[in-house]
Amino acid sequence: MHNEKCNHPSTILAIGDGRLMKLYLVQHGEAKSKEEDPRRPLTDRGREDVKRVADFIAKLGIGVDRIVHSTKLRARQTAEIIARELHIERMEESDALNPLADPNVWASKLKDQEDDLMLVGHIPHLSKLVSLLITGREDEEIARFTTGGIFCLERNEEGRWAILWALRPDMIIAD
Repeated sequence: MHNEKCNHPSTILAIGDGRLMKLYLVQHGEAKSKEEDPRRPLTDRGREDVKRVADFIAKLGIGVDRIVHSTKLRARQTAEIIARELHIERMEESDALNPLADPNVWASKLKDQEDDLMLVGHIPHLSKLVSLLITGREDEEIARFTTGGIFCLERNEEGRWAILWALRPDMIIAD
């Protein structure tokens, strides 16, 4: 599913023509500490932040065919909130999105991906993945994620990636 609306210049500054594959990378929402709950579910604030971001991107008309999330509870809960708000039925779990997973796994999988896709995961994995896609090296910090935040990347015809936009929960003004 390709969405032209996510490039609307009056809502978000974007680079690119909007007709190419988009990748949405989401860091899970704020989670409880290990001391509070060893499973580390989302906090109330984490749920609210993710819902606010999901509502906002839904208004932009952003959609994907599927969401893939890590095996961690906080990532699954984040994916579920977004899927509910965007009316996405396909969700999958991947241990290749866990915090210390090798970003080369997803970089390789994305080469064959044509449809827009959302990945929900963790730091440092997501930061390393963005760096690897953009620069070819995973050790360059070019993206700073925040809990509940999202980056939109686009791949051009030559297979090169660019960051189109980023959104943090605190950037969204409540209605």
